[in-house]
Amino acid sequence: MTIVKVPPKHYPKAEIMRRGMALGIDFLGVWLVASLLGSGNSGIQFAQIFVFILTWLVLRVLVVYNNHGQSLGRWAVDLKILELDNNGQIVGRIPQLPALLQREVIICPCSLLLSISLSNIIANPTAILLVLPLAIDCGAALSDTQMRQALHDRYAKTIIVSSRRGYSLDLKIKRLVEKVQRNVRR
Repeated sequence: MTIVKVPPKHYPKAEIMRRGMALGIDFLGVWLVASLLGSGNSGIQFAQIFVFILTWLVLRVLVVYNNHGQSLGRWAVDLKILELDNNGQIVGRIPQLPALLQREVIICPCSLLLSISLSNIIANPTAILLVLPLAIDCGAALSDTQMRQALHDRYAKTIIVSSRRGYSLDLKIKRLVEKVQRNVRR
């Protein structure tokens, strides 16, 4: 009897633009839900913060866990989240709830600060500085050319990879832009 070593399955790493689009779609959805409670006044509103955090955790933890590793944004651009083992190799399964929660404990406050910044930018232009934690967290993926992991991915030992299951919004937008460019040239 011979033992045959099966090569590990290749998972293409997600491009930074697609990850940004997915995060943007998720953020926009959560921000719109939380904004429904807004009174129109600038400043910090605790009901909005509570709804933002609750909606974020539902969308980015429970939906991901029950939807093959895809949130609404990741589904829209054909991405999914997978777990890494201790050696940094892709396991090929969806992370468990504790790992998903670990990721979101880092990215949720950063996104919440972005939400507060956007709500207060007109009254206080220095609120733009609240974007820095999110930029630092996600900027780590730019410097990691091999795995493309943000800080929250490294902490939770997860990785975002391309998926065949989704809506392919990024490809549809790309085709639309190409079609518009062709029509403009004529």
